[in-house]
Order: sequence, then C-alpha cells, then structure tokens
Amino acid sequence: MQPTGRKHLGNYIGAIVQYVAGQDRGEAIYCVVDLHATTVAYEPAELRDSVYHTTSVLIAAGLDSERCILFRQSDVQENSELCWLLSSVASYGQLTRMTQFKDKAGAQRELVSVGLFTYPVLMAADVLAYRAHEVPVGEDQRQHVELMRDIAERFNVRFGETLVVPEARIPKVGARIMDLQHPDRKMSTTGGSEQGTVLVLDEPDVIMKKFRSAVTDSGKEIVHSPEKAGISNLIDILASVRGIAPEAVEREFEGSGYGAFKQAVAEAVVAYLTPVRERYAELRVDEGELEAILEGGAEKARAIAADTVADVREVMGVGPTHPRSGTGSSLAG
Repeated sequence: MQPTGRKHLGNYIGAIVQYVAGQDRGEAIYCVVDLHATTVAYEPAELRDSVYHTTSVLIAAGLDSERCILFRQSDVQENSELCWLLSSVASYGQLTRMTQFKDKAGAQRELVSVGLFTYPVLMAADVLAYRAHEVPVGEDQRQHVELMRDIAERFNVRFGETLVVPEARIPKVGARIMDLQHPDRKMSTTGGSEQGTVLVLDEPDVIMKKFRSAVTDSGKEIVHSPEKAGISNLIDILASVRGIAPEAVEREFEGSGYGAFKQAVAEAVVAYLTPVRERYAELRVDEGELEAILEGGAEKARAIAADTVADVREVMGVGPTHPRSGTGSSLAG
C-alpha cells in the first residue's frame, strides 16, 4: 500500500480488509511502498509521517506482525534490484498503455518522471520477489496484476521457470467504492471530492454528514442498477460493511426512502470504522514500536527476496554462479 494521502473507505474495503483475511490463508507479506511514493511530487518529512500513518492503519485494521510480514519497501533493497532485472523483459508498449500512468502523467505539469513510467515494474518486483501466488487488490489494480503476470511469464519463457505467476484476488463486492458526490469516479484522496471521500479516521459526525449529502437520483427505488450509480454505490458499501450480498440490501430496504437508507449506511460505516480509529490513536503515538515492527518485517522479507534475486541473477548470467534455491514456496501476499 502506498503511503500517500489519508486512507479512505475505498482503500479499506477494497484492499485492507483483504490483507487482514490473507493472514489466515497462508504466509502473508505486506509492504508499505515508500519508493513508489517518490514518483510524484512529495515532501520528505510528510513521506515519513505517511509511512507511520499507513502502518498504524494496517495494524489497527487487524494486521498482526506475529502472523504476517509487514515491512517498508525501501528497507529491502532486493525489491529495487529485481525491478531493474525485470525491466529487461518489461514491454515499453504495455507501460505506455497503463491507465494510472496516463492519468498521473496528465496531472504532472512540471515533471513526468521515469519512476512514474516504470512504477508498474517495481510493483511487479514487490510481488514476484516473494513468489506470491495471489495479490489482494481492488478492481482498479487489475491492469497492474496483468502486467506483472506478463512480466513473469515472459521472464520464464526467456530464462527458464524461475518466477511464480500470481493471480489477482479481487473482492466480488466493494472492489470499487465510488465518491459519494461523484459516483462516476472512484473514491480517492487525490482525485476525489472532500465531501465524497470517507476517511478511515473520520469522526462519526463527519461520516454521518458525508452520507447525508451523498448524491443519489430523482427516483425512490433502492435497487442496484447502472442507471442509479449513487444508490448502487451506497448498496455496495452497506453490503461490504455487513458482509452480505447487494440483493439482501435491496430486499431489506425495499419501500424505504433515500433518507432512511443513507442514515442506515452511515450508521453501519461509523460502527465499522470506530474500532479502527480508536486503535489507530493508540498505535500512532509510539513510533519506536512502529519502527521495530517494520524493521522486523524487513528482516523476514529480505531473507525470502534474497533467494529469488539470487535465482534471477543466476539464470540471467548476472554476477558469480550460485546454486538455485528453487521455486517451491507457497506464499500469499
């Protein structure tokens, strides 16, 4: 997860909840990608603060450093080296077609960095270094996972079976939470509206106000439909928070007015996020403990990534000859 901006409900439902669930499916590896954050304009002091913020949110949500590996990207240099090695099989044409690159490049007036262009290759390295079998992401990251799959397959064809080709794990409900004011856009702290973006750390009264002003339509029916983007978004949010199907939400609120429905969604989200906000407040004040968690995770991550990079160097003919470690791990992250 990139440590830029405050984490919002879309991040939480689309990704963080999946991260927590991943702890129970196998060895899970999670990375706060501070190197990715340097590809756009940023303030160094704010970046460090954002790393602690993101780490605190992840732990408050339920990540347990005893049950997963949680680390800071820049602490494991093998990720960066693997990015360079994989660039030999990354397609320039594919990178030019990456939607997020085009969007972010269009917003950069002074400088479109090379780092922004090669961002997806580093993202691929962040996963392929650990021979992960699945990648828990939101719908908006599907293109990035497809690229890392292509890179792994191309590498294996060129140099022999070395890398695991991962699968995307995208939630069926809540994979794409939209802005409450502009339901045609995904919820975001950078491209979204302030009133339409529900932050994980928002106070209850702020959350209630945002949902009360959520855009709906001129109708009355609470149904999931392409013609009712605002209501459909609210249905998806409530279904995700309660862990039920959208159809169950439709049945429960059949005949209800929009006001009552928005109130119910707001109350459910407040109850959903309050434990996270309270736990975050306890964690964020102890930066020494946060550093200890990140450093401990980096040590574990480095041990795994080093074997992968050694194998990649060996088959590519880079550096001295070393025995290969093999590709038999079964990681999820």
